[in-house]
Amino acid sequence: MKYVFGIDVGGTSVKIGFLNQTGSLIESWNIPTDLRHQGGNILSDTAASILKFLEMKSLKDDDILGFGFGLPGPIVDNIAIKCVNLGWENVDVKEEFCRAYGKAVEVKAGNDATVAAAGEYWQQNIEGDIIFITLGTGVGGGIIAHGKVIDGAHGAGGEIGHIRVEFVEPQLCTCGLEGCLETEISIRGINARARKIMREKKLKTTLIDDETLSPKRIFTAAKENDPVGLAVLDKTGYYLGLACANLAATTDPRAILIGGGISNAGQILIDATKKHYIKYAFSSLRNMQFELATLGNDAGMYGAAYLIIQGLQA
Repeated sequence: MKYVFGIDVGGTSVKIGFLNQTGSLIESWNIPTDLRHQGGNILSDTAASILKFLEMKSLKDDDILGFGFGLPGPIVDNIAIKCVNLGWENVDVKEEFCRAYGKAVEVKAGNDATVAAAGEYWQQNIEGDIIFITLGTGVGGGIIAHGKVIDGAHGAGGEIGHIRVEFVEPQLCTCGLEGCLETEISIRGINARARKIMREKKLKTTLIDDETLSPKRIFTAAKENDPVGLAVLDKTGYYLGLACANLAATTDPRAILIGGGISNAGQILIDATKKHYIKYAFSSLRNMQFELATLGNDAGMYGAAYLIIQGLQA
């Protein structure tokens, strides 16, 4: 049996997964992300942790197929163009990791959201292309076509959160554009909509406008038929359904998967999205399969490992 490492690099911690070539997670652990010196120690810390693990398990170089990385930023040919949260700019991930590891090994790197899409695709064993959308602090995603991760020519394939969906009252996005999907259905966007509706005082609600307000509370209220919760849910479904209809017309996927912390709302979010999706979808695409993601925070780890596996299948 051969093995692969899936490494999900975040601003707080680096998740390292040790998987076999069929996709079973054997062991995983975290190390702190060292943001000092523009993140210059991150790859060396990761290599040191893995080398210690291999020594402990008495594994040899021939047992390891490679090392996949999911990173928070655009990646082109293993070059991290800009990972703001890590302090990286134009970092050659393969070169730097091999130097820290002490020998030439197989390394593949991809954007974290795109890599998470690959993880869901691999583990759910979906036959056909997929679009994956992750909803949380930001809105990201990924596209898998013919079993391959679509990174794009500029490393921006799957930047679903920056599709423009609001033209009447567009909000400024952190990317510098206005009206992006991320401004409307990220945690911040959902909370802001609830607060706006509550300030208008046209709908009754059990929700309280304080620091505890969250998408979880809002969508829990919606499940209990709270008018404000239902209004926010419907508007979230509108923006997500509209974006999905445009994406489907571009890629014609087998399924659209919704993940990230906000997806914990469950089936009501899927139902609200489908309701609006059907209104905007091209006729032959209306019977789209929508699914909730299943891997949670482990998706990036699995997907990073899949980057190595898909290379072997090429």
